[in-house]
Amino acid sequence: MMLLLIFISSGLFLGWSLGANDAANIFGSAVGSRMLSFRRAAIIASIFVILGAVFQGKGGAETLNELGTVDALGGGFTVTLCAAFTVYVMTKRRLPVSTSQAIVGAIIGWSLFTGNATDMSVLRKIFITWISGPVLGMLFAAGLYLLLRWALRRAKIHVIKLDSYIRTGLILAGAFGAYSLGANNIANVMGVFVSSAPNMILDFGIFRLDGVQLLFLLGGIAIAVGIFTYGQRVMQTVGNDILSLNPEAAIVVVLAQALVLFLFSSSTFSELVAKTGLPPLPLVPVSSTQVVIGAVLGIGLVKGVREIKMKTLGGVAVGWIATPVIAGILTFFLLFFMQNVFDLEVTKGMSSADTVEKLVQPPRILNMIIYGLLIMSLAVITLLLTYIFRQQKLRLKTENELLIQQNQNYMVQQSISNLEISAIQKQNESLHSKLENKRKEFIDIALNLTEQRMFLESLLEELDQLQRLNDPNTLGIRLKGLSTRIRQRMSFSTEKENFYSQVEQVHKDFQEKLSTGFPHLTEQEKRLAMLIRLNLSAKETATLLNISPKSVEVARYRLKNKLKLKKEENLTQYIIDL
Repeated sequence: MMLLLIFISSGLFLGWSLGANDAANIFGSAVGSRMLSFRRAAIIASIFVILGAVFQGKGGAETLNELGTVDALGGGFTVTLCAAFTVYVMTKRRLPVSTSQAIVGAIIGWSLFTGNATDMSVLRKIFITWISGPVLGMLFAAGLYLLLRWALRRAKIHVIKLDSYIRTGLILAGAFGAYSLGANNIANVMGVFVSSAPNMILDFGIFRLDGVQLLFLLGGIAIAVGIFTYGQRVMQTVGNDILSLNPEAAIVVVLAQALVLFLFSSSTFSELVAKTGLPPLPLVPVSSTQVVIGAVLGIGLVKGVREIKMKTLGGVAVGWIATPVIAGILTFFLLFFMQNVFDLEVTKGMSSADTVEKLVQPPRILNMIIYGLLIMSLAVITLLLTYIFRQQKLRLKTENELLIQQNQNYMVQQSISNLEISAIQKQNESLHSKLENKRKEFIDIALNLTEQRMFLESLLEELDQLQRLNDPNTLGIRLKGLSTRIRQRMSFSTEKENFYSQVEQVHKDFQEKLSTGFPHLTEQEKRLAMLIRLNLSAKETATLLNISPKSVEVARYRLKNKLKLKKEENLTQYIIDL
């Protein structure tokens, strides 16, 4: 058992690489669109990846065994180590490559070195999924995106509720995609070790785990560690560098990927398809990265080809081609090194029990070399993980300091904005005070004119009485002349013109709006509207317009009709609001 654990360390390394590259892409678009934080996405993805790997992970392993059965622990160790190293190098270059392609390339390299036959029908089946996976992702994403846009236009959901719905949808679709990924891709991590799984069963009461499921549990945990330690870098490429995604597009990408992975992971669905007479879908490990790229590309085609960043997409395509080739060549040469330098069995012509017995009881010197090599590998992996954890911690510290600085800048900017708003409010209050003073001044002028008119009216009445007391012609003529001059003085034409000039200067905007909105009004009606805006009484208005108070009421009625106001609408309030 201890020897098996040492050998599967390379599988754990591959699981870590898969988590850093493929599994992180489940929430890459969601994190890239900032609908979910990386930490929350990583927790959800890790839980459901492990569940999918443990309870539904055996289907894809059978397909890989049909391609080329790695029948020795030493060969399995070498194959997974080379695949993991290839994926790690590609991830380091920030290229979202396929772990499935890496393990397939490594198995083919093992077959070429050992002379074992490669099942070309299985290889053809796997190669077709490399094409059909992204194509299905593209079709699903394009269809779902169009459907979602149509539904949102019809539903007219408030933006706050829409944000909450999309966030919930991202979590549910991501959890479903993570489960399918674990079920589909755990074969890449532990598939070559299935034949050497321990013959044991652990009973937990609610469920039982056999030896293969225990291997898958270890692989799922390794994937989860990869998500947390190195998954965020690839999310940046998938979520932003190929096509900038809005939240609606992000949920479509996650859902399209989950559906494709489910189709190639569910044995039940495959059996249902076979019962209809159609060819069953193969249970093949599919690259989640390829599906994500296809889904993002599908949305890009719907939104417009110009939005797709072709340079980044070309780099991804190069990574896809190079991954199986590099993994195969590296496996071929490393197997030669393992077999000829360390005399490690990379294949067998005997039963599995005999091979395990030979590995458990090697010569003393060979035993020390093997253990030394494996311990060294574990030490290198441990140091590498420690370095990555440290770099991530430093990066998070730098980002936190930058966030604090940005927050301080925001607070300063907010303070400046508050000061500017306060200054504008004070300026508005000052202008309002000046306007109010002017209004009072105009009212005083109007009152003064009214008082003068009342005085002259009393004087005119007195003169009329004098005229009736004495009837000489000369006195009558003089009194009539006096009466005429008094009536002329009562017009106050100069004072009125000065008054109207000042009022129109202060209420210039009102005059322009009145002339533009109601060009059919006469000058007398415009002046009446101005006096109503000043909230003068009917008597004061009559004085300024040189008409009787009763005529003022008639003029107000006609003005209301010309302004097309309803009977219940208030003329004074309408003019003030205008």
